[in-house]
Amino acid sequence: MTKLSDFQADALTGGELDLAATDGKVVLVVNTATECGFATQFPALEQLWKDYEPQGLVVLGFPSNQFGGQEPGTAEQVAETCERNFGVTFPLSAKIDVNGGGTHPIYRWLKDEKKGMIGGAIKWNFTKFLIGRDGAVLERYGSATKPEDIRADIERALAAPASPAA
Repeated sequence: MTKLSDFQADALTGGELDLAATDGKVVLVVNTATECGFATQFPALEQLWKDYEPQGLVVLGFPSNQFGGQEPGTAEQVAETCERNFGVTFPLSAKIDVNGGGTHPIYRWLKDEKKGMIGGAIKWNFTKFLIGRDGAVLERYGSATKPEDIRADIERALAAPASPAA
C-alpha cells in the first residue's frame, strides 16, 4: 500500500520535509494560501496540531498559488506571514501545484485515493485530507469545512491502532 512516507517534499524553509516521521501517525494534509479568505483556518489548524500532536497527529501545510494567485510571495514571505499573522508552527512544504500537469506526486496520490465533488481535482485552497495511522487516506474535506468540525474524525483516527504493515 502506498503511504505518505513513500513520497518526498521540500520544506518551505529549505531542506526536505521528514515524511518518514509520519509513519504510524495520523496526518492532516491541507493545501494553503495566506491571502485566501479561508486563511482564517490557520489558527484552528494550529490548535489541532497543538491539541493532538502529543497523541500522534501531524498537520502538514502545502502552500499553492493555483487558486486566484492567493499565495504569490516567496518562501520567506509565506513563512513569515504564516508565523506572524496566524501563529503557525506546524510543518509547511515549499509551494506546490495541486492540479494540472505539474501536480505534486503527493497530491496526485491523495486525489486518486479520495476523488471529491469534482472528480479528482482540488476545487480551492484549504482542501483537507485525513490519513490514518495505517497510511490509508480516510477522508477528504472541502475548503468550507472548518478544522474544528473534523475533531471527532481525528480523535477516531488517533484511537485506531496502526496496522502491523504501517
